[in-house]
Amino acid sequence: MRKILIVGAGQSGLQLALGLQSHGYEVTVMSNRTADEIRGGRIMSTQCMFDQALQHERDLEINFWENQSPRTEGLGVSVAGPDGSRPVDWLGRLDGHAQSIDQRVKMAGWLETFAQRGGQLVIHGAAVSDLDFLARTYDLVLVAAGKGELVSMFERDAARSPYDEPQRALAVSYVHGLERRPEHPDMLAVRFNLVPGVGELFMIPGYTLSGACDIMFWEGVPGGPLDVFQGVRDPAEHLSLTLELMERFTPWEYARATRVELTDANATLAGRYAPTVRKPVGRLPSGGAVLGVADVVVANDPITGQGSNAAAKCAAVYLDSILERGEKPFDAEWMQATFDRYWETAARHITKWSNALLVPPPAHVLELIGACGQYQALADRFANAFSDPSDLENWFFDPEKARACLAELAAAEPAAEPSA
Repeated sequence: MRKILIVGAGQSGLQLALGLQSHGYEVTVMSNRTADEIRGGRIMSTQCMFDQALQHERDLEINFWENQSPRTEGLGVSVAGPDGSRPVDWLGRLDGHAQSIDQRVKMAGWLETFAQRGGQLVIHGAAVSDLDFLARTYDLVLVAAGKGELVSMFERDAARSPYDEPQRALAVSYVHGLERRPEHPDMLAVRFNLVPGVGELFMIPGYTLSGACDIMFWEGVPGGPLDVFQGVRDPAEHLSLTLELMERFTPWEYARATRVELTDANATLAGRYAPTVRKPVGRLPSGGAVLGVADVVVANDPITGQGSNAAAKCAAVYLDSILERGEKPFDAEWMQATFDRYWETAARHITKWSNALLVPPPAHVLELIGACGQYQALADRFANAFSDPSDLENWFFDPEKARACLAELAAAEPAAEPSA
């Protein structure tokens, strides 16, 4: 059976490794940390995954925590007014539940499962020189480690990368003790709070090392009032800043967070990066080719919560492409075609949507967001776009399609009074 090397032990790398392993491939995974080091480390992301992406885990029967993690059944949007009010506030229902499982839990568990099933695990921070040597002994090398030296092998795709600088400053806290939204105490929901000109606050039900939790995630416009986390090292100070900003900009969320505490000493994270699309084929010094995976080649801002979803979809496409290839060579042409398949089916929709939300919304988008408070069907459609962003092409981006969508809703459903 063919030998495959996967560098990186995140959502895409391990999902792909476990999938290939289940089909009898001889797979080696290189990780810069052991499972215990991952569990004992800092949180890595917010990783809320929606139904379409979760299905890929179910298909491989690696959804080990699905019955333990809280199930998110809705997604709501609130827009902050200058006086602390909510001129827009609504909740959409998800067709299939979403879940956010701390990557320290999932990746450590998957790494151990991979080793228990006979996979070759190498704990080593790989450099380009390592891959140049190792590539000679493998039929295919996949790079799924989205940071560090290895990313430099993949050329930036300027035509698909409109931003050179980070568009948001990011700050995440995992907490216990958050109260439910009083408007829907019986439904777990992701809350997407927009503060025009300032940034966004996401409130995400999650599951961590100590069980059920909530994730509070600020995205701030660089240089603005939310851009205050850089250099903050003390977790307690990080949480205090998070709450101060909530009290100032989203008092309705602060009201249910007055008794929260961090889930553990490593439950905060801050940073920023420029959204970037890279060309998928990396060249080694000796001339060999390697294939970039997930956020190595498509790294979007997390404003639409698509990082882990995109990684799962990328791994699923790559798995199918590898299986279909049989004994034919994994050459550069096949690598490009495999990435193109991922781009067309998933990544282009995610990238377009993520980049669109980083700029002030055009008039028709403002109208659509407001109309979600009047038409439950539209609120549900927006919520489910987080699972399948391709649907946005039919009604969200184009003003004419947006008007047609609203006209169809008006004809079919009497408008409800906007919620307070």
